[in-house]
Amino acid sequence: MTKRVLFLSNGHGEDLNATLIVRALHAIDPSVDVAAMPIVGTGDAYRKLAVPIIGPTQQLPSGGFNYINVVRLFNPVNWWRDTNPVSLIRDLFSGLIGLTWRQIQAVRRYGRTCDLLFATGDIVPILFAYVTRRPFIAFLVSTSSYYEGRVKLPWLAQMGLRSRRCCAVLTRDAFTAKDLLRRGFPHARYAGYPIMDVLTPTGANLNLDSTRPMIALLPGSRLPEAQQNLGLMLQLCEAITARCAAQFHVALVPSFAPQHLQALAIAQGWQMPTGDRLCRGDTIVHLHYNAFADILHQCTAVVGMAGTAVEQAVGLGKPVVQIPGPGPQFTYLFAEAQMRLLGPSVTTIGCRPATPAILQKAAQHLCQILGDRDYQAQCVLNGQERVGLPGGSTTIAQTLIDTLKHLSSDDSRS
Repeated sequence: MTKRVLFLSNGHGEDLNATLIVRALHAIDPSVDVAAMPIVGTGDAYRKLAVPIIGPTQQLPSGGFNYINVVRLFNPVNWWRDTNPVSLIRDLFSGLIGLTWRQIQAVRRYGRTCDLLFATGDIVPILFAYVTRRPFIAFLVSTSSYYEGRVKLPWLAQMGLRSRRCCAVLTRDAFTAKDLLRRGFPHARYAGYPIMDVLTPTGANLNLDSTRPMIALLPGSRLPEAQQNLGLMLQLCEAITARCAAQFHVALVPSFAPQHLQALAIAQGWQMPTGDRLCRGDTIVHLHYNAFADILHQCTAVVGMAGTAVEQAVGLGKPVVQIPGPGPQFTYLFAEAQMRLLGPSVTTIGCRPATPAILQKAAQHLCQILGDRDYQAQCVLNGQERVGLPGGSTTIAQTLIDTLKHLSSDDSRS
């Protein structure tokens, strides 16, 4: 009999992890029937794989960051510190509560027909899975014991993970799995981190200058924030050029269209003589679409104002320098948390949106990194520990198949 699995996820990085597992699952057993409920955003990663989406989706003004804050009302420690009230109000007026209710109803209806649910993220998809009263696996990609020495789970999430219907608790790193096992979560284990499985270079010709180290620029994927972030990075590149020899290559998402780049160039006083570069004085920033993995593999250091992309850079052993922006995602609070998560590979310069003085300090630090071979070697080892090696997608997919077999065995005996 065909097995049916519903994937739940709540964010861009979570969707990416989930779809990588779906791809590996179908490579092992194409007969498994898969559907998805992307709780945040429109689920483009699922749509590209032609995975059916079973409920309503919507792109909210915050990009979905307030889902977790609504749930925190039931666990209000640091709620006001971590929440942007203006952003939350905008999401509420855009229909956050009604959207969430319709999604829960869709998951409950479809979940009744499923053999297993797979919740990727944090408390929100866990609760969605829990209310279906069906067996589920939780993959905690949105939290880690590295943040504070032990993983902080709201009591609602703990209730779901301790449920008899929770068949496994998968973690994004081995340290978190050990922490959860010590605290009485017997199904916790580390099976790998899928985001490292999509970093095979395409062979794109980046036209690198072999005499100068390359700095990768990762401004993020959400507009208009990514446009603001790249504006800060352009100023940083000028400051670096004044201090040391380097070349700059930026990885852009398709939604960062040429008109956005042209508007940025005009606002910042740069020229865009061709579609593949921005220039000002002696500073040239090369623009690339669909060359993310090639840029990461070939760079010496990274300027990062992103989430998942910075984790992938660290996993490849690259030193990362972060500069806070105006948000809503990449603020100082986000950057500081990412430093705790990813360890010594990541340095954040400044504790507020970058000013000229902060950019000068960041430029000085980057020039030091480019010549520090010992630190670069330390980043390689740290990346393997904090993020892991490729292969997680297949290992997790096999875990899912083994769980389905175990559930079928239990059903046959009952």
